[in-house]
Amino acid sequence: MADVTERTAPCAGKNSGLSWQSRGCVRHDGVVSEIARRGSSRNAKLAKIPLGIAGRAAVGFGRRLAGGDRTEINAQLNQKAAEQLFTVLGELKGGAMKFGQALSVMEAAVPEEFGEHYRDALTKLQAAAPPMPAATVHRVLDQQLGTQWRQRFRSFDDTPAASASIGQVHKAVWSDGRTVAVKVQYPGADDALRADLKTLSRMTGLISSVIPGADVKPILAEITERTEEELDYRNEAANQRAFAKAYDGHPEIVIPKVVASAPKVIVSEWLDGTPVSAIIKAGQADPAGTRDLRNRVALLMGRFHFSAPEAVGLLHADPHPGNFMMLPDDKLAVIDFGACAPLPNGFPEVLGQMLAMAVEEDYDGLTRLMKENGWVIPGRTVTEQEIADYLRPFSDPIRTDSFHFTRRWMQRVAGKATDFSSAEMKTARALQLPADYVMIFRVLGGSVGILAQLDAEIPFMQLAYTWLPGLREHRSAS
Repeated sequence: MADVTERTAPCAGKNSGLSWQSRGCVRHDGVVSEIARRGSSRNAKLAKIPLGIAGRAAVGFGRRLAGGDRTEINAQLNQKAAEQLFTVLGELKGGAMKFGQALSVMEAAVPEEFGEHYRDALTKLQAAAPPMPAATVHRVLDQQLGTQWRQRFRSFDDTPAASASIGQVHKAVWSDGRTVAVKVQYPGADDALRADLKTLSRMTGLISSVIPGADVKPILAEITERTEEELDYRNEAANQRAFAKAYDGHPEIVIPKVVASAPKVIVSEWLDGTPVSAIIKAGQADPAGTRDLRNRVALLMGRFHFSAPEAVGLLHADPHPGNFMMLPDDKLAVIDFGACAPLPNGFPEVLGQMLAMAVEEDYDGLTRLMKENGWVIPGRTVTEQEIADYLRPFSDPIRTDSFHFTRRWMQRVAGKATDFSSAEMKTARALQLPADYVMIFRVLGGSVGILAQLDAEIPFMQLAYTWLPGLREHRSAS
């Protein structure tokens, strides 16, 4: 039998267990083959993306020359490009789908002229991918939990409740009667993930042109760095146990407990709730009627992300709506701990000090601090005024007691930061993100993206001052 660790801690509450179906993931009745292992097969699908985009661009150019309506033609091209890009990423699973999911949290930054098509295509990747057959699932369980694995369960549903980037989830009942979520890794996911990331690294320029406002290179670099850790579910189980212990009995946040784990299987409690993705969608249909709920979700997400490094020494580093849900008792449930950033000493104090200087508009001191801590590329020149113009929009949320995160604000900030003709882009080329801050800003960017999708208003400044060292001390001193 494979190495399996078990934990029989009691359920945290009435609705224990992880409702992967209710998080917005859909069921699939079709059957697909195992994830492709050969690089040539997967590369062929990925190669369709640039070829398809180029072909549609040529057709669109011809149609415009023939007198077609430019706006209508461009809209059709954007829709088809978005659909092809994310259909291919979803079918391939592995690194391709993981990359797409990382991009999906930034859909709020997509300009309105592209919004509808990219929003629909991006958000689909938060939900699901085609499933693997039951026979394949059973084979993995044989290898990971032993050939008598069914004795560990009272029942096991062969129809997946959800599919994700490198695994899919099944609902089951554990031997002690608890309803559980069983996440099973796709066979060949390790090879496929590495192959996808290598191929996608050569396509970042093209993908950036297809997804306006997305800076894909740092996203891909971060995913690549964490690949090996995420492929071993025992690492995820250890992270989840640490979070569950730290937040056990918390009045607002629930982490499902781990029941058992192996390298390619993890069993957790099942929770039933409303996925944040569904709350976002409901907010678009009924802004007024869902305002209180959306603000509540945003506030709890903010409290979770800001408090985690101090409480656990880890930062949940996969912020997309599929990993959060609201429970019937008005608590926030958090799932999927495969990607976590170690912060044993909490958030870096320098980060809080930089924010304090930005709020006080001490850009002389801020520029000096950035240079001292490796934020300015050696040999590059940047002035205090350039730093001020570049960073001022990003500090908007901590300049007021309550800040309303909107798509319009997100688009404005992202637009300036990614406009190659802007003065802000010139400044950005002189700056770099130190390695210790890559995951922090990945989480910050993703979380702010979700807040903008929620169209929520929360006391973001209060959260930052409460939990960020350096900023917290600045407030006490003042």
